[in-house]
Amino acid sequence: MIRVLLADDQALVRGALAAMLALEPDIEVVAEVGDGGEVVEAARRTVPDVALLDVQMPGTDGLTAAAQLHTALPSCRIVMCTTFGRPGYFARAMAAGAAGFVVKDSPPEQLVEAIRRVHAGLRVVDPGLAAESLARGVSPFTERERDVLRAARDGASVADIARAVHLSGGTVRNHLSSVIGKTGAANRAEAARIAEENGWL
Repeated sequence: MIRVLLADDQALVRGALAAMLALEPDIEVVAEVGDGGEVVEAARRTVPDVALLDVQMPGTDGLTAAAQLHTALPSCRIVMCTTFGRPGYFARAMAAGAAGFVVKDSPPEQLVEAIRRVHAGLRVVDPGLAAESLARGVSPFTERERDVLRAARDGASVADIARAVHLSGGTVRNHLSSVIGKTGAANRAEAARIAEENGWL
């Protein structure tokens, strides 16, 4: 039996996935959680073979939960399942240790097959998404620019960003100017959005 952990904040979706997987003779759902922060604890308790994680969840998002789970229980294979097939999410999921990435509007049999293939040691990714992610390329930012843009995501002031990343206000302004130029954005909020979508943060 393939032991599966489900993490999705929408109870209806989580229930539907569990019911669908229960119909498969070789799959058993051993845990269901609604918050990314519950994933590692549930995995330690139930020791699943495969974790099916939603990307967007309250508290700890699925991408952060994937990285935590990959560290805590490396034997558990991870499949990200999301409504949003964005190259940025795909790139971050692969960097977090995910072995699969599927979108929720895929046919049910495709999701079941993805679980089986990932359990068998293979990778499962949407070919179009993988191609788009490769086409967008690697991040154009330096490590410091990325730190500054991450700190700026929530609309923090230059002074707050400077304190958070241990740089002077002038250096923060220079880095923000650079990332705005590199993304072709009108402002830092737009630069952060573009960077997020491309998986550069």
